[in-house]
Formats: sequence, structure tokens, C-alpha cells
Amino acid sequence: MKFGDIVVAVAVIAMVVIIIIPIPKVLLDILLTVNLALSLLILLLSMYTKDILDISVFPSLLLITTLYRMSLNISTTRGILTEGNAGSVIEVFGNFVIQGNIVVGFIIYIIIVIVQFLVITKGSERVAEVAARFTLDAMPGKQMAIDADLNAGLITESEAKKKRKEVQQYADFYGSMDGASKFVKGDAIASILITFVNVLGGFLIGMMSMGLSFSEALQKYVLLTVGNGLVGQIPALLISTATGIIVTRAASESSLGKDLVEQMFGKNPQLLSIVGGVLAFLGIFTPLHFYIVIALIFLLLSYLMKKATKGKEKEESVSVGPTEAEELRRPENVMSLLKVDSIELEFGYGLIPLADVSQGGDLLDRIVMIRRQIAMEMGLVVPIVRLRDNIQLNPNEYVIKIKGVEVSKGEVYFDHYMAMDSGAATGEIEGIDTVEPAFGLPAKWITDKEREKAEVLGYTVVDPPSVIATHLTEIIKQRAYELIGRQEVKSLIDNVKEEYPAVVEEVVPKVLSLGEIEKVLSNLLREQISIRDMVTILETLADYGTVTKDTDLLTEYVRQKLSGYITNRYVENNHLKVVTLDSQVEELIMNSINKSDTGSYLSLEPRKAQTILNNTLKVVKKLTSIGEQPIILTAPIVRLYFKRLTEQLTNDLVVLSYNEIESSVEVQSVGMVSI
Repeated sequence: MKFGDIVVAVAVIAMVVIIIIPIPKVLLDILLTVNLALSLLILLLSMYTKDILDISVFPSLLLITTLYRMSLNISTTRGILTEGNAGSVIEVFGNFVIQGNIVVGFIIYIIIVIVQFLVITKGSERVAEVAARFTLDAMPGKQMAIDADLNAGLITESEAKKKRKEVQQYADFYGSMDGASKFVKGDAIASILITFVNVLGGFLIGMMSMGLSFSEALQKYVLLTVGNGLVGQIPALLISTATGIIVTRAASESSLGKDLVEQMFGKNPQLLSIVGGVLAFLGIFTPLHFYIVIALIFLLLSYLMKKATKGKEKEESVSVGPTEAEELRRPENVMSLLKVDSIELEFGYGLIPLADVSQGGDLLDRIVMIRRQIAMEMGLVVPIVRLRDNIQLNPNEYVIKIKGVEVSKGEVYFDHYMAMDSGAATGEIEGIDTVEPAFGLPAKWITDKEREKAEVLGYTVVDPPSVIATHLTEIIKQRAYELIGRQEVKSLIDNVKEEYPAVVEEVVPKVLSLGEIEKVLSNLLREQISIRDMVTILETLADYGTVTKDTDLLTEYVRQKLSGYITNRYVENNHLKVVTLDSQVEELIMNSINKSDTGSYLSLEPRKAQTILNNTLKVVKKLTSIGEQPIILTAPIVRLYFKRLTEQLTNDLVVLSYNEIESSVEVQSVGMVSI
């Protein structure tokens, strides 16, 4: 254990021992003085602390100091009742307050107790209770705000962790203060009871055991009781005040004294002039002529504060002006304008409440969940989504940009819901006709009143943030191959290296460069193939990277290794319906593959290519009309080139090779593409 831990542990045990074992009067005087000094120290700490977390031990400190006072109170009570003497400190305090008048001295002591108990302690307890309740209620909102700042790129991951920890610490502190304030309240109640015990018990013992007269016993024990009460109540009053300061003061960058001076006198010096004028009026027209002197003091303070404020503003204008000009002239400031965000979501001013946490908007939280969803499904760490309001857009319009280029847009109504017919709707509803932006389905914008009716009729009803979030998710999935670059690939590889260093060291940079791996991963993402299993991908590249550097061919090898994932994605009940290619079509494509130094490409006559596309489109339309998903199954060497050929029709057509389907799957041909 460290030295400090040992000292604290011994001190706490000693407090308990003091309650049981009588201690010498000299030592008791020293401990009472230390009690007063500690109370002053705690009060000053509460005044000079800028952040409550700087004294996060305050709740525990309250408990320890309360135990300390109780142990001293019991020791002094033992001395008063047994010997009629509790040390010089208590006697001096009693004589100083009583000043020869028992009644006045006792009344002053009672007033101090009432102020301590009913005013400061009770108020501090209530404030601590309310602060704890509001702090705990505000925790979810603060956590959401931190996640929103992280998602918007305003803070880093380490800063977010630090802020989350601070939020938790604030909640723990105020929760502890709510309970610790009960210690101060209990201490005040116990002090009142001990006072009556000392007076009555001492009075009886003095008359019955010590043979004192009524007046002598009253004088002696009231003096000791008042002295004992003051020695205990003054430190308790100081600590209660410190508790009140802690729980009523918000976090600040300066001390309490500086804040008081600046906020009371420095912000509005003219208010001091008004106070001075009122006091001067009262001093002139009433017998209270000394008010004039006080009025002059207030007017002088007002003049000095105005002068100081003008001087400060002048210094700021002189110092800040050239600095800002120099900053603008620096060439590196232009560099920040060249940065292009990977993903941007711009929206009109009518949609600002969707992203404003203070107005109940949860769009930022949905974007955080989108990033998590894409990471789970696609294995891609989506870059920070930058949210911006754009006054050039229509109020209800939003735009999605990828690397500064607009790729999609949509329109939502903030106070409406989107109702879509999933095929099971049985009636008509009133609303504004629209198109669901993610999948292009017909829909209607309906009011809140129509929502329940739409749900009863079988419509799928979603709120505006869900519409935007779904649209953004689909765009990210479609454009995932554009969002991965060499830096993102390096981050993914570094993540794998932590657990599988041998795999990474074999591939990078001995076999393939980061750029070549990026092309393979981009090819996979282009066809919605997850790259989450990076270990399998890198192992496959290690196996075939020494044979060929053609990234298209390496992509096919990786797809074949991921056959389990591809099978699970497209196969249901171990049965797969596919469209095959006629042998003539496959042979024609194979004979049209040309290889060059930069890779291989398909060189097909335009007339034959158009014929293949037309026949493919007929088969696809036939399958979609009966509710079947069109999947083209080809030979491995043909798959990539046929997929690129069909991209002229649509990017959504699934093209698989025989090697990408598990052997246990039952494949059924429901159509054929021929020439």
C-alpha cells in the first residue's frame, strides 16, 4: 500500500478508537483545532475549484469529516459529564460567546444551530437531490451528443472516450453527493441532541455528584455545552457551506471569487451607477446621510469597472485584429479548403430539427447505427458522414454526396410520415403522392392523423429520419467500392495484423501492394460481397498472388474461397433457381477476352453484345414478373466479363460462377441466355 493509503486507513480507525477510549485533554485540543483547520481547507477548496471532478472525493470526505466530528463530540461529552472539563479550546470558545451572560450566549448558539440546520444544510440537501436527478436524466442526451460529435468528425475517438468517462463521473459524483448530504444533515441533528444531553446530564451530575449549587451547575455546564457546540458547529457550518457551494456551482474555467467579481461587477458597470444613485438619493432626502459615502463608493467602482472594460476591449481589438489577418494570409489555411469529405448529407433548413438533438432529432444517432450496420454486413469502416445545412436546397430537400459529387437526392416532410403499399394494403388513404427514394417504390406522405388508419389498412409507415437513414444506407452499400482507398485498406490490414501477423507479413508487401489489394476489395464491394472476412481474403491473395498480378483474376479466386458466404446469401432451403448461358454465348465471350499489360478486357462485336443483352433482359423480366430473383450462373472464366457486360443494363443483376456455389446446393435452371 502507498503511504497516503496507510495514513487514511489509520486515521479512520483512530476516529473509531477515540469514541471508545478516553484521550488526554491536550491531544483533544489539538484534534479540535485540526478539525477547524480541515473545515477551512475544504471550504477554500470548494471556492477555488474550477471543476467539481477536481475534488471528486468530496462525498467520501464528507463522511470522514462527519465521523471525525462525531468522535470528537463523543470524547468532549465524556469529559464534560465525567470531569466537568473538556479542554481549554472548549472553555475559551464558551467564555468568548457567553461573555458572562448565559441566556444571551445560549441563544446565540441556538441561532447558529438553526442557521446551520434549517438554512444551509437543508438547502444543500435539496439542491444535491435535484442535481443528482437532473444529472442522471441528462446522461442519455449527453452520450448521444458525444456520439453525434464523433460522427460529425468534431472530436476523435479518444476524446469521445474521455468525454463519456467525464459524463459518468459527473453522474457518479452528484449521485454520491445526494447521499453524502444526508451525513451533514444527520450530523446537525446529532449535535442538537448532544447539546441537550450535555446541559441536562451535566446539570444533574453537577448538583447530585459534585455538590454544585443550581446557579453554579447551570453556569458551568452551559458554558461547556456552548463551547463544545461551537467547536463542533463552526466546522460543520463551514463544511455545509462548502457542500452548498459545490452542488450549486456549475463548471467554470476560474475560481468562485473571480466569477463573482466578474459576473456581479464586471459585466454591467452601469448597474453600479444606478445603485449608487439610489443610495445617494436616500442619503440626501433621509436622515441616513452616511448612505452618501456608500453611494460614492459604488459610483467609483462603476467608473473603474467601465474604464477597465474599455481598456480590455481595446487590447483585444489591437491584439486579435492583426492575428486574424495574419492567419488569413498564411498559405496553409488554403489547404484545409482542398479537403473533400468522403460522404456528405446536405439538407434544407426545414429538415434541421431532424439533426438537432436539442429539438429531439435522432438522425445523428441513426447515422452512428448505419456505420455499425455497414461494418457488420460489408466489413467496411464507413468514413465520417458530414452533415451540413444548405440554404440553396428546398426546405424539405436533402442531397447525398460521395467525395463531393452528388449521387442522390430526396425530399421528406418533417411533420409527415411515409406510407408504402407492401402489397397487402386493402384500402386507400389520403396523402401527398411521392416515391420512396431508396428503392423507388410508390408511396404517400400522410399526416399523423392518418398514420393509425394506414397501419390498420396494411401500409408500411415510416418517419422522415427512417426514410433518410434507409436511403443513405443503400447509397453507401451501392457506392462502398468508392469509399475504400489505400488508407482504409491499411487500417483494415493493421486490424488483422493484431491477431494474424503471419498472414499479413506474407502478403504485404512481399506479394501484393496496398494498391493491388485495394482493387480486389473494391471489386468485391462493387458486387456487394462483404470483406469482413479479411483473413480468408488475405490468405487467398497469398496463395494466388505469386501466380498472377491480375486483380480481376485474383478477385475471382477470392470469391471462390468465399463460396460459403455467397451460398448463404443467395440460396434458400438448399435450393437455387438460376439462369444459365448457352454454350455458344460462353464460348463467344471466352474467345473475345483480350489480355494486356494493364489487365484483361472483353472485346465483343457491338451487334452480338446487343443481342446477348436483349436476350438477357427478356429472361430477367420473365423471372421478375413471377416474383423470382434473377441470378445468372456461368463458368468461372466467363462470370466477370458477363457481369461487366450486363452492367450496361443494371448494376443489380447477380452473376455467379459454378465454383461460388456449394456442391450440396440443388441448382435448377429456369431460363437460358442464347444468341
